[in-house]
Amino acid sequence: MNKTKRQQIFTILQESNPQPTTELEYHSTFELLIAVMLSAQSTDAGVNKATRRLFPLANTPEAILALGLDKLKNHIKTIGLFNTKAQNILKTCEILIQEYNSEVPDQRELLEKLPGVGRKTANVILNTAFRQPTMAVDTHIFRVANRTKIAPGKNVREVEDKLMRVVPKEFLLDAHHWLILHGRYTCVARKPKCGACIIEHLCEYNDKTE
Repeated sequence: MNKTKRQQIFTILQESNPQPTTELEYHSTFELLIAVMLSAQSTDAGVNKATRRLFPLANTPEAILALGLDKLKNHIKTIGLFNTKAQNILKTCEILIQEYNSEVPDQRELLEKLPGVGRKTANVILNTAFRQPTMAVDTHIFRVANRTKIAPGKNVREVEDKLMRVVPKEFLLDAHHWLILHGRYTCVARKPKCGACIIEHLCEYNDKTE
């Protein structure tokens, strides 16, 4: 795919959704961190359901630590891998209190040292909370980047690095939100909705559907 097509694709995505953001519900950087940690291998809708119960009771590192493991598990038990996630969240809360004055750090290497926080989670926090140009490549972005040929790659990191290189600079801050939403609702896994796609005429996918 050439530079001109990519420019046109992101121009169209921006025009259709000028201020894209995550579908996770949050009111602070800490709430966003917890929501993203919970979202691994889970849907945003499922996470929102759980955090609507959790956050009114505990939405700071101190308050979640005070809940304790059993009560925290009880609030997030509808989410996949909740046992491991609960343990990681409590350890992360301890570190935030002890080392960062209960604030979420705004540097990748510090974020990635937190239990349960990998590169993708760090990228979401850096982009959504701190407005840094990062690309949090999930299954949706990986599929869209490869299928459209915007940034084909064999693995998540390859796609991330390529997107950071080829997405026009003026779109980098919001690109990951547009691509996720496009993959979630239009360029879906089983049968993409090409007939309803606003960038279908620019997409280089070979097996387009009606």
